[in-house]
Amino acid sequence: MPYTADDLPRTLIYKRTHVGDPDSDGRFGIDDCMGKVRARDFYAVVGVGGIGSEPRSHGIDGKINWIGLGAKKGEHNGRGPIVTFESFCLWDSSGPCFKDYAPNLAEYIYGHNVRAKMTDSLSPEERAEVAKILNILQDCPPTIPSRQSGARDSSGASSDPSTTATDKRQNTRRSSRTPCRR
Repeated sequence: MPYTADDLPRTLIYKRTHVGDPDSDGRFGIDDCMGKVRARDFYAVVGVGGIGSEPRSHGIDGKINWIGLGAKKGEHNGRGPIVTFESFCLWDSSGPCFKDYAPNLAEYIYGHNVRAKMTDSLSPEERAEVAKILNILQDCPPTIPSRQSGARDSSGASSDPSTTATDKRQNTRRSSRTPCRR
């Protein structure tokens, strides 16, 4: 069942500056990214690329980089817990344009230089946009097909399980040359 603005789970939306955290196994916080923010109470996370020089250098600027649903807090690593997810997709630089999915939220986050935001304080329009983003996972085979079966996608860079590692690297390079419209 798709999410709506009215039944949206508590979601953390944050700006990323680099790739590598979360890793391809869906572990958020392995490099202590977002520190204490990982300890907040949330069910879902949407990682979007910032718009500065570092995110640009990784090709993640202005894009939805990853989505995780069903957050599970584990052992602490640095300033906060390692968080894993029941459902997780990692796109990094090949993700969809954030502004295309959430123009109001993108304007707010980028226009006010917001690093992290919880859905509790969003407008109804912004909550509808977050629901639209979370619903992407319904059409996306998860990067980690099943935590219960122990199956893992070795690279996590693509949601297409038939794509080879070489294809994934080439796709990342291609998409990083085509900047997201702002």
